[in-house]
Amino acid sequence: MHSAAIHIQEIVDALEHFAPLPLQESYDNAGLLLGLTKEQEATGALLCLDVTEEVIDEAISLGYNLIIAHHPLIFSGIKKITNDLISRCLKKAIKNDIAIYAAHTNLDNAYQGVNYEISRRIGLVDVRALMLQDQGEESLHGGGAIGQLVKPMQRKDFLQMLKDVFDVKAIRYSEGGPEQILTVALCGGAGSFMANIAKENHADVFVTGEIKYHDFFGYEDLMLVALGHYESEQFTQNLFQQILKDKLPALKTKITLVNTNPIRVYK
Repeated sequence: MHSAAIHIQEIVDALEHFAPLPLQESYDNAGLLLGLTKEQEATGALLCLDVTEEVIDEAISLGYNLIIAHHPLIFSGIKKITNDLISRCLKKAIKNDIAIYAAHTNLDNAYQGVNYEISRRIGLVDVRALMLQDQGEESLHGGGAIGQLVKPMQRKDFLQMLKDVFDVKAIRYSEGGPEQILTVALCGGAGSFMANIAKENHADVFVTGEIKYHDFFGYEDLMLVALGHYESEQFTQNLFQQILKDKLPALKTKITLVNTNPIRVYK
């Protein structure tokens, strides 16, 4: 007996139930970027941070016709399709009938979304959104996250833990803040704009993906930590998988084997 077919629309519905599109920032372009919905059955979903030609090739080799990414392949308007990376990816996906979906800042801002996943990985408790979104009185959605370690850690031990958990070769950090870390604020990706909010919430450290040079200044009472953009959000793929397993257990899913981080560290 064959199991009932799962349509791409059902997958979209499951993702958007968890991370509704209205949660995305005004500049963003989350949602179904390429493909049909109700008419198209899913043969499997490949989960990634970024859509690249190698990721599409992997989907083709698996026989999967859906790619779910964190970062939208189409971010702003496309006026021409030529031979740049985005054009090549779109042409390859269209040629092979592969749909592409992105859950970006809506998943960042969702309750139990990207920042909660990061919080779980570093063992935070009593976690809440660092910056609540105006989505009604009962809403728990919002940007970033803040919580506490189970017990205080020395700065160097905290930094070593981050290196181990996120598998990074080097971490950029500032020397502000206390010697003992207890309250941790964080935001996956390029979250340095939340450092002031972390400071206002009396965090001991603010962890994010990337921070510009000048943005490290002026935080004597707060340690700033930059893990790397990809490194900070790498577990989003696991979050996708968990959401879909909970809602659609019969769906074939696979986390990409392709490391789509374009940045390398020479050590």
